Amino acid sequence: MTVTHATFTLERTYNTPPARVFDAWADPAAKARWFGGETHELDFRTGGREVTTGTAPNGNKLEASSTYHDIIPDERIVYSTTLTGGDTLATLSTTTIELLPDAGGTRLVLTEQGTFLDGAEEPAWREQGTSAWLDKLGEELK
Repeated sequence: MTVTHATFTLERTYNTPPARVFDAWADPAAKARWFGGETHELDFRTGGREVTTGTAPNGNKLEASSTYHDIIPDERIVYSTTLTGGDTLATLSTTTIELLPDAGGTRLVLTEQGTFLDGAEEPAWREQGTSAWLDKLGEELK
């Protein structure tokens, strides 16, 4: 039984105002396009939930379930997430998204603090996956 704690920060600059970046996060149809998953449900409000499902390479069902704790329109989003593979809890994390005005665009700063259990997921895998969906968000905003 192992527990690994990790924190990472990713930054992206998008050539669009913070309100547009925030809307791409808040709108269920837009979020489903860039975030991915086999199924995606979003109740974007403080106390609301987001559930995304998929299938791991080994065939296990994956479920990411998030709860939104703090939402300040066009400025900040804070949520916690559990990731399960089959019936096994793989990770628990807290993520903060900051949307900062930057020369007519937006600098997005994402910081994630995670607890990774029993090698079911590695911090580097999470960082790589998160980086990929931030790139997809950039495509959505074009």
